[in-house]
Amino acid sequence: MSRAINLDAAVADVEALCAKHNVAISVIEPLTSGGTRVVLLNPDGADRVRTLMKTKIITATVVRSPMHMARQPVPRYR
Repeated sequence: MSRAINLDAAVADVEALCAKHNVAISVIEPLTSGGTRVVLLNPDGADRVRTLMKTKIITATVVRSPMHMARQPVPRYR
């Protein structure tokens, strides 16, 4: 299962919930379309957050900030 979750909640609320339940966050960002995208460090933490915030999960397509830098593969030189 994915470690990334889109939630209909403020960044501060997601951070507080993760701190309260000792769930480690890898990356967190506000969504342009509203809400928060959070990537947890392990799948168990992601499952825990999904259980705790099951009514706040965004299942529709979301709009992320154009300033988001996706991880790029390391270029290989010959």
